[in-house]
Amino acid sequence: MSASPIRRGWLAALLLATGGVFAGWFGPIQILLPAQAEHLAGGSGKEALLALVTGIGAVASMIANPLWGLLSDRMSLVRPRRRPVVVAGTVVGVVGLVVLAVAPDVPWMIAGWVLVQLGLNGPFAALIAMIADRVPPERRGLVGSLFGVAQVAGVVLGTAVAVGLGEGQLGYIAIAVAVPLLGGAIVLLPEQRIATTVPDAAALPADRHGIRAVLAGLRPTAAFAWAWTLRLLVNLVNALVLVYLYYFLADGVGVEDPGTWVLVLTLGNVVLTGVAAGIGGALSDRLARRKVFVVAGGIALAAGAVVFATLPVLAAVIVAALFVAIGWGLYVSVDVAIITHVLPSDRSTASMLGVANIASALPQALAPLIAAPIVTGLGGYPVLYLVTGAIALLALACLPGLRQVT
Repeated sequence: MSASPIRRGWLAALLLATGGVFAGWFGPIQILLPAQAEHLAGGSGKEALLALVTGIGAVASMIANPLWGLLSDRMSLVRPRRRPVVVAGTVVGVVGLVVLAVAPDVPWMIAGWVLVQLGLNGPFAALIAMIADRVPPERRGLVGSLFGVAQVAGVVLGTAVAVGLGEGQLGYIAIAVAVPLLGGAIVLLPEQRIATTVPDAAALPADRHGIRAVLAGLRPTAAFAWAWTLRLLVNLVNALVLVYLYYFLADGVGVEDPGTWVLVLTLGNVVLTGVAAGIGGALSDRLARRKVFVVAGGIALAAGAVVFATLPVLAAVIVAALFVAIGWGLYVSVDVAIITHVLPSDRSTASMLGVANIASALPQALAPLIAAPIVTGLGGYPVLYLVTGAIALLALACLPGLRQVT
């Protein structure tokens, strides 16, 4: 089967849905959960409560994403059927946002965030699998970079809504409305596989039907393991930068309105990330090279973290955030292209991408566990960001293991 052109309408719908998922995640992570933790726990216990809530949610995310992927693959053996997973997961995620909006205490806050993580991992797993279904490998640099830009745009949207509506209940409700609205178009468009050739189910041997056909493809290779580790480390850097940014601006830098400054920095981040990812994705497709963009991104991330650590004044923080945005954008420009290049089988696309997405979710659990003891007793924010910079450079050690990636 020859690769068909990528339809602009489908691509736009994919990007809108992706933005909605990330608004649903990062409006709470950036603004609403920290503000809610401070309200429920008070000033002295806010860091520990935020770490508890986000950590439990991240564990739920790590479990949910591969399971949604497995379900999506099972439904797609004959032809791609990702939309039911998008719909079901969105419904669960919206319920979680509503629970957070009315949560009277810590257990309800935890329950709401777990539902959000369980639910929104459904559309996320399906959306990234759609790229592998529909986009030829030689076009995945550009499409993958746009997918990453949509994620950052969703972060901005969620943050802006949360700040604009008072960092509380109305923010959760507005995001709960926005997520399904942005995801509606991708549900209404028809699904078809154009990137690869897959035999009809009737042509398959009997033992290749059903869930066994999916499980047979769950065979991670060494290259997949290195790509997974690379994704884990780079996402950990991003999570460590974001997890206490609200508190760093308030307590480490001393700004009077940390929520507004989180929004300002996030807006700057999305612009530079979008530019870096767009240029990097198109250029990586043209050059047929991926690793060089990871190297440049890792160095930029490390530089930004060092500036955070050594110059805790607002002007320097802005510069550091720009470095981080450029570094993240360069990595995002090739992330999807790399991870889809090392998938072991077309039959387990969403399942293996679900495993790959653990590397995106796990840092949400690790970041608070790493950051909380450092911030509260092991050197504070300077040490936290120096550790972050070291992790960014450590990620580059994964590249020699990706021999089949240029």
